[in-house]
This record gives sequence, C-alpha cells and structure tokens, in this order.
Amino acid sequence: MLGNVRIYCKNNKQFYTVPCGTSLLELYQMIGLELPYPVIAAHVNYKLQNLNFLVYKPKDIEFLDASSSNGMRCYVRTLIMVMACAVHELYPDYDLRVEHPISKGYFCTLRDKKGEKVEITPDYIDAIRERMHLIIREDRPIVAEERQTKEVIQLFSDHQEGEVTLFEALGNPYCRYFRMGEYIDYFADALMPSTGYLSIFEVEPLYCDILLRIPCRCDPVRLEEKVQQNKMFDIFREFKGWNKLMRISNVGEFNRACKDNRSFEMIKLSEALHEKKVAQIADQIASREHRPKFILISGPSSSGKTTFSMRLRIQLMVNGIQPVVISMDNYFVNREDTPKDANGDWDFEHLHALDLELFRSQLADLLAGKQVKLPTFNFETGKREFRGNTLQLQPDQVCIIEGLHALNPELIPNIPREATFKIFVNALTTVNLDNHNWIPTTDIRLIRRIVRDYRYRGYSATETIARCESVRRGEERWIYPYQEEADAMFNSALLFELAVLKRYAEPILAEVPKYVDEYIDAHRLEKELSYFEQIPEREIPPTSFLREFVGGSSFHY
Repeated sequence: MLGNVRIYCKNNKQFYTVPCGTSLLELYQMIGLELPYPVIAAHVNYKLQNLNFLVYKPKDIEFLDASSSNGMRCYVRTLIMVMACAVHELYPDYDLRVEHPISKGYFCTLRDKKGEKVEITPDYIDAIRERMHLIIREDRPIVAEERQTKEVIQLFSDHQEGEVTLFEALGNPYCRYFRMGEYIDYFADALMPSTGYLSIFEVEPLYCDILLRIPCRCDPVRLEEKVQQNKMFDIFREFKGWNKLMRISNVGEFNRACKDNRSFEMIKLSEALHEKKVAQIADQIASREHRPKFILISGPSSSGKTTFSMRLRIQLMVNGIQPVVISMDNYFVNREDTPKDANGDWDFEHLHALDLELFRSQLADLLAGKQVKLPTFNFETGKREFRGNTLQLQPDQVCIIEGLHALNPELIPNIPREATFKIFVNALTTVNLDNHNWIPTTDIRLIRRIVRDYRYRGYSATETIARCESVRRGEERWIYPYQEEADAMFNSALLFELAVLKRYAEPILAEVPKYVDEYIDAHRLEKELSYFEQIPEREIPPTSFLREFVGGSSFHY
C-alpha cells in the first residue's frame, strides 16, 4: 500500500489528502478548482511540472493557466512541438527552425538537410496549418521519456543535429526528451499532456517565411494583436549574420568552439562588430543634412543604454560633434506629485512622473540657442533642486538624452522631428539553444540585472526577481509600443555573454531560498545558464557592454 500524501494548493490556500501517485491533472479535477482559463501546468515546490506529474510526497502546488508567464511558456513550447511535428510529417527532408520572437509571435523558417532556407509559398503555410489542426483534433499524448545520453544522441542523430550538439555539450549521463507517437523532440522545460490542450494559434506568411502567432497572455482566448516590426526584424537578421560569420548557430556549436579554444576569437569579433555598429549610427547622425540637436535613447532595463550613450559620445566626437548629456531623471516631479499605480504605489515609470512642461520648454529654449538652468533631482528628499548648472548649446554641440520615454511622441511634441534622432537599445537573444529552444530576451536582461544589482546595489537575486514583473509592465506600456519610432536600433547582446555571466550569476541565484515564489524564476535561469560552457573574461575590453554589469569598465556609471 502506498498510502496517502498531504498537499497544499496555493490557488485556494487549502490542504488536501490524496492517494500517493495521484497525477496533477487528477488532483486538479478532484478538488474542483476552476482557473480563469484552462489549466496548462503547475508549479510543484516552485518548479514547473507537467500535469502528468505524479505526487508521492507532501508538496506545495500552484496550478497555472496561459495568463501566467510560465503557463504561456508551456503553451508556446507545446505549440512549437506540434508545428515541428507537422513539418516532419509533411516534409520529412526539412527542419523547422524557430528563429526569434517578432510581431507578437515567432519567426520561423524551413531548412533543408544542408541548412539552406526553403522558399515558403502559400501552399506550405496552408498545409502546415491544416496538419497542426489535425494533430490537435487527434489529441495525441505527449510523453516525457528519459534514457542514457548516448542512446538519446543516437535517436536524434539522423534528423536533429542541433539537439545532438546540445546533449553532447551538457555532459549529463541521462537526457529527457518528449515523444508524440513516432515523433520525438527536445524541449528545455515542461509541455502540456496532449495536443488537445491547444486551441488558439495561427500560421501565416511573414517576410517570405513563417509567423507563428500565439494567444494573448492577458486574454488567452484570443490571438495577440500582430504589430509591424520591420526595423526590429532587420536587427535580428543582422545579428544572425554576425553569428554566421563566427560559424555559430546554436549553443552546442558555441560550446564546441569554446572547447576548441575559439572563445577569445569570438570575443574579439563580437566586440569589433559592436564598435562598428556604434560608429555607423554616429556616422548616420553626422551625415544628416539638417543635423539633429537632440539624440534620444530609449530601451528596457539592463539593455545597456548607459554604455551605449558613452560609446556613441566618443564616436560622435570622432565625427567632429561635441555631445553634452542631459539626464531625464532630473526632470521628475516632486515625490508628492508622482502618479500612483493601481496598487496605490508611486508609479515612477509613468510619463507624467516627469515635469513635461519644464522639459519641453527647456528643450525648446536650447534649440533656439538660449541658456537654461538645469534642474537636479534629489532622490533622498524627493524634491527638485537648482544648483546653478546651466547649458547653452553651441553650433557644434548635440544633446544626448537617455530615458524610459525617449521615443514616446508625447514627450516633446513641440520639438520638430528633424531636430531629433531616436535610438532604441535592447539586448536581443544571443544564440538559440537549438532549432526549437531559445533564451528569451527578458531572461538575458534579468541575468544582467541580477549580477549588477548584487555587485553594485546591494540587492539579492530574490529582491531583483521580485521587482521584475512590475518593471516588465512598465516596459510594455512605455517602451515597446514606440520602438519602431527609432531612427536606429542597436542590439547590445553579445554572443558570448551568458558564458561569462554564468560565473557571476550562478552563486547569486543559488542564494534564492527554495520556498519562495522567486525560486521559480531563479531555477529557470540556472537551467538556462547550465547549457553554456563557462569562459574567462580577461579578453573583454574595458569599454564592452558587459563591463556595465560585471565590472572593470573604463566608463564611470
């Protein structure tokens, strides 16, 4: 007799005694819990688990639907497995490659066995969509299997080279993979129990390839609204080209290169490409017929905006332009006048947390050649002060302004558009794990922020992770809607950066207690870092974007 086990359901804060070996799905049905949307997966002792997971010991369990971040990740992974299976059944000589997120969905290509792109026609799109619907209607079970790594490598060796190199790089004696009938695939985390759990998706053409559209997290019964991101797509394409120069397309190939002593070559080439891109943006500014007076730089948290501003300043000086810097933070309204969010807390990320009237009038005066008295915000008192700092732009000067709202058209509607040059900075995905797995942009920036906050601001990983959901909401509202307004975009990600950050981040993440909500994200980040071979940082130059987070920069922050 296995007996019973006592579990705690975090959704309704109730304890239950159930037979040992009860699955999460059986438990969900047994207790009669109803989530706002269909159940997808669960956190079991703060780790994501499939609904087929069997409970044998006391556990804390939280059931998830697609409105949660981990629930949506599970949904998307399962959707990609169905899409990859559809391609495998329809076109066995082709592989599906999920390249990167774009337009509120995922940009995908088909590749032949030589890795060359397949030209996509409407017939391909229609066939893949119809086969996916068929697979979902058949409600095929998705089963996790585990074998010795050498067996798994043999299973995958005939058709999924990316997974083989990933398994080899991990060096684990056993590997887990997923089976759906005769089709097998690897995914970095849990999937849903069967294909019938999927309902909302669309497959359509994009840039002569494929866009996989997914549900909206805030309302998972409808698709995300598609947005045009032509400039963002060009940046992704450019970065893919950079990786191709280094002969790297996935983490397995990256790790092989590190073992072959090519890490220093990758560092030098990556840094040189960054410097070339910064110089090109400076040249673009300098070549304008009507030289802009205000260079507005925006990007999400830990995207490297500050380092970019400093490196751009140097390149502008090479072009004979003398930059001066204005901090948008000095234009905060007094603390008591700051807007509040839905929870009654100060909303410092709101547009009206800035004194727009003062900011607009001073920029108009600067454009007219007048002298202005610059404010300084005292963060200790929460008050604006004037300490005698003045500014008057000379003919050879431009003003660099970095801030959350720098691309928002509402920021300075009184300034002519030709007087501004807008730049969007972000850290986009460095390298995919394999054809079907990637590390989200948000996770790259979160790892950067965890390292920086711990080393220089005295925050634990637990504290940084606890704030990240609020930070993301601000980014979704105030940054991403305006990124296509930019005159130039810059990707601050470095191919090798997670292999360097690993050394710093892993011990910090290990301090997160295993009984707090933040452990869910900490465990996911630890797993993502585990895929990378660690490399030393001694060849990284002092002006690198990575130095903003690990230290050793020649810039002062």
